[in-house]
Amino acid sequence: MVKIATWIRQCDEHWFARVFAGHPDIVIHNARLHPEVALRGIDIDALMLTGGGDISPSFLRQPIEAPSLIVDTDLARDEWEFGAVREALAAGKPLLAICRGLQVLNVALSGTLHLDIPDHDFPENDNIQKLRHSASAVHRFEAVNSTHHQALDKIGDGLEVEAWSTTDGIIEQAHLRKHRFAIAVQYHPERHPMYLPLFEEFFDSVRRHSR
Repeated sequence: MVKIATWIRQCDEHWFARVFAGHPDIVIHNARLHPEVALRGIDIDALMLTGGGDISPSFLRQPIEAPSLIVDTDLARDEWEFGAVREALAAGKPLLAICRGLQVLNVALSGTLHLDIPDHDFPENDNIQKLRHSASAVHRFEAVNSTHHQALDKIGDGLEVEAWSTTDGIIEQAHLRKHRFAIAVQYHPERHPMYLPLFEEFFDSVRRHSR
């Protein structure tokens, strides 16, 4: 059995249940339910960062001129996730970051965020964003189900951008150079089967790392 630590909101559990249904060898430790979960404490093999609200101001590495732009924060989650990212990167554990997770990873690597952006947060139609890709991108989706009101600004140390929105250049996909496996996406691959190859690559990396 391999173990993945994460923090999944109750409203997202059904999406991830479908993703993990075909992988009985993978155990998910949801720190929302068990905040005592630590990557070192129970021999965790990988980290998955998922969607959610904004990062608390105390964790951001930038001036905040309009605090009202930051909404739906969860300090306990921030404390857990930023600690987990430090441990995962230090140990070289595989990491998959989704939506808010990309932003957490970027900030953890000394990057900054656009605190509010236009035209990327339309949940009624899942805001399909067309993408352009770098030559280094392995996973290339023509358009993605991206819904968010914040985005990457200054890129964190070691992150390499793989995809941008064709309309305004907002970053939608990146990977961490010189790391065993660390892919981060701004969209929601758990919500559509076409993104399953991204999860399969992550799972394969987790299995190899756990041996």
